[in-house]
Amino acid sequence: MSDKRAGHSHGSLSIDQYAYGSAMRSWNPSFKIITAAVFLVCVIAMDRLPVSLLVLFFMALTVMAGGRLSPLRYLRLMAVPLAFIILGSIAVAFDFSLSRGGDYCLFLGFFYISATGKSLLEAGSLIVKAFSAVSCLYLITLTTPMGEIVGFFRKLHVPKLLVELMYMIYRFIFILYDSERKMTVAARSRLGYHSLKASWYSFGRIFSNLLVVSMRRAGAYYDALESRCYNGDLRFWEDKKPVRPLQVLWALALGALILALRLFVG
Repeated sequence: MSDKRAGHSHGSLSIDQYAYGSAMRSWNPSFKIITAAVFLVCVIAMDRLPVSLLVLFFMALTVMAGGRLSPLRYLRLMAVPLAFIILGSIAVAFDFSLSRGGDYCLFLGFFYISATGKSLLEAGSLIVKAFSAVSCLYLITLTTPMGEIVGFFRKLHVPKLLVELMYMIYRFIFILYDSERKMTVAARSRLGYHSLKASWYSFGRIFSNLLVVSMRRAGAYYDALESRCYNGDLRFWEDKKPVRPLQVLWALALGALILALRLFVG
């Protein structure tokens, strides 16, 4: 079963579009996943700002230069989790209390918002670490098609039910997105968002119809699977992609730099 067509059929949001177009698609998928996972563990376990900055820079450079992804597109993708990361960091940086305290304090009528130099530094370090972790995950998702990721989990002998549920849930996200996008475009073309009242009405109609439309789409996808002799077992064509010496050298160089930073910078 080929996953290529599915990766290009769900609109501009599909991550598979970047994976199939990446120059790093020829890399061994197991090597990419294991390497990214190891560096992700290094970022979380070491919890050092220099290490997080190094991994963030190295991963971003690899995806943009090695995968031939434009910096603007990469920055747009990095901006996707920005709101969640900032909201999580605010809780670390600022303290809400009824009494004045901290190095920096702002009175808002009934309570104070305060922060210290240490808390701001911790929040900044947390933001960098979060983006560094995201860059490790992007090394996988932006260069490895979902079919190859499924194949990697099969090699680890992850239960077949979990692997296939993971793939189907991933694919169904884009089915829902595509259905919602088309209904929103249709509503806008009929002035469904020209006022606040009309916007709320259109919003309710779209999401009330989304379940029905998505179930119909899911049924069509299942019929397509059965027409291709689907017997309950998803299989994807996997090319043999040997690990090349230059790729190993890339991973070892980053590992050596992380170790050096940990030993000499602290």
